[in-house]
Amino acid sequence: MKKTTLFIASVLLCSTSFAQIFSDNFDTYAAGSFLGPQSASWSTWSGTEGNAEDVTITNNNANSAPNSIFLASTVAGGGPQDVVLKFGQVYNSGIFTLQSDFYINSGKNAYYNLQAAATLGQVWALNVNMDAGQVSIDDGNTPNLAVGSYTDATWFTLKIEANLTLHVWKAYVNGALIGTWVNGVNAVAAADFYPVQNSAFYMDNVSFDHQTYTLPNLNAMIASVNMGGEIAGQNVTPTVKVLNAGATAITSFDVNLSYNSQNYPFSVTGVNIASIGAYTVNMPANILVPGNQTYIATISNINGGNDDIASDNTLTGQIDPVVPALGKMVVGEEGTGTWCQWCPRGAVFMDLFETKYDQYWAGVAVHNGDPMTVTDYDAGIGGLINGYPSAVVDRLADVDPSGMSQDFFARLQTAPVATIVNGATWDATTRVLNVSVTSNFAMAANSNYKVACVLTEDDVTGTGAGWSQSNAYAGGNNGVMGGFEALSNPVPAATMLYNHVARAIAPSFTGMPNSFPTTVTAGDTYTTNMSFTLPAEWDETKMHIIGMIIDPTGKIDNAGRATIAEAVANGYVGGLNDMPVTDLTHVMTVYPNPASTSATVNLHIAQASNVSMKLVDFAGKVMSEKAYGSVQGDYQINVNTSNFKAGVYFVELTVNGQTTSKKLIIE
Repeated sequence: MKKTTLFIASVLLCSTSFAQIFSDNFDTYAAGSFLGPQSASWSTWSGTEGNAEDVTITNNNANSAPNSIFLASTVAGGGPQDVVLKFGQVYNSGIFTLQSDFYINSGKNAYYNLQAAATLGQVWALNVNMDAGQVSIDDGNTPNLAVGSYTDATWFTLKIEANLTLHVWKAYVNGALIGTWVNGVNAVAAADFYPVQNSAFYMDNVSFDHQTYTLPNLNAMIASVNMGGEIAGQNVTPTVKVLNAGATAITSFDVNLSYNSQNYPFSVTGVNIASIGAYTVNMPANILVPGNQTYIATISNINGGNDDIASDNTLTGQIDPVVPALGKMVVGEEGTGTWCQWCPRGAVFMDLFETKYDQYWAGVAVHNGDPMTVTDYDAGIGGLINGYPSAVVDRLADVDPSGMSQDFFARLQTAPVATIVNGATWDATTRVLNVSVTSNFAMAANSNYKVACVLTEDDVTGTGAGWSQSNAYAGGNNGVMGGFEALSNPVPAATMLYNHVARAIAPSFTGMPNSFPTTVTAGDTYTTNMSFTLPAEWDETKMHIIGMIIDPTGKIDNAGRATIAEAVANGYVGGLNDMPVTDLTHVMTVYPNPASTSATVNLHIAQASNVSMKLVDFAGKVMSEKAYGSVQGDYQINVNTSNFKAGVYFVELTVNGQTTSKKLIIE
């Protein structure tokens, strides 16, 4: 996973004054008392204090004894505690710093956000999530602006430092910078500490302060670096954000990005970056390599010379890309519905994953209670989630769609039992799509593994009230959410295009029984066939085939994803009129081989099929022949070879008119 462990060469501040405005270690309050009624700075989201929404002082745990506060979710979805620290005014210039000590109970999480307006709920400036030893910060639109580590059940200090004049924000854990970024919302008015689902955390030594900031005359700053990916092997186009942190316009400069012992220089001329303006430089493309690598971005030759502050001309960081397991593709299934007012969040993050991780990600939007509902699929996902929107990554525990990263990266590094290749034939006249899902096994497996196939479609639209998307983000009162804050509630059907829409799942949510024989060895290949007839309103050019293998615990072990055109190019494996039969080259095994007195022919037929077999000598003479009628599952045929001469023979198997053969040597 990307480590945004960034640092600027030295302190960047040109300040004229400093004042710590507020600090609270909770030691002057009585243990067991409510906080809100005793402090002009602390309140609750609703403004009602001294009740379940408020927090009580505790002496059970503290970083500076004796007291702290403890927040924990006690109802589904989080809360009811919802504690607000008011900053006394809206700050939109200078340097604002918020700092607090946190202690997060083992296996639990913590969360808070920064509000940008005096009236709570109007504009979110930042979300800070702490879970499973990782701090991750987002602005409601871009995840992982800063990422750092902490240890459960151990006190640590988290500081947010916002240069509101320059729009440059930073985050620190225990004094170490974990990220620097240009924030879209550039004001702060309050901090909202809210225990989301599964939260349990202590806070101590909370403080905030403010410094003024004076611009120098000419100053170009490297504000942030985005290496363009987080996975080893990705082709990336890094970006460097240059900020005019001075009073004079910037018209030209040179940027160099050093990475993996290579320099990537780029010159920018003919621009006019106004004071406090930013310019994003698209650097030359490169490939992320495995291992923890340092990158250094440097700006020079500003307006043909040097600027006034050299210390902010360099930004250094590390990136340690995730190394994906060979052939691994992760499946993300999202429970959603047009009736669900928070489900635009799911759409935004599903699209984000599609953009960032396309080579390794297969997203499926499983709709509930609207015209896009697939009943069987909806019921299957409904049994795995606790509400809408929710997501499951490879059918692990449900998470909010904004929180899929941790499971995604964990699964991406988990070696799959098999890799998947989708093949197809497509008849545009009959609209019949025949699909072959081929599993190439890298490890041993068994008949408890199953195959399923999903069809999805992008840019789905329709007419009528059921196609309008309910939208809690309308007006921006619930923060920025990928453009939905600029749309109405509901979003009219004519405006909505739904992506990743689940159109079909076959044969079922849990997969096809007897997809594989009792024993599967590494190196084996099996193919499962399915057929779909696509309704005329489905656009086959915007569809994906997602073949998946499901492990014995119900998790998705691996998947393959292809457009219909790509699957057709891959080639269909199996007879066109023989959907139930697996790839015949792996339907039959013969042992022992060589044989002396007898041999056993082991068959694996996924679905009921007409089977016959004959034994043929090297000259083509039929030595024995028998029809076995309808066969399904694992089936053994004993062949008496004691009366045959030593030599080479062939066992010919015919299944529903398709024939394959195996060589048998008789000693």
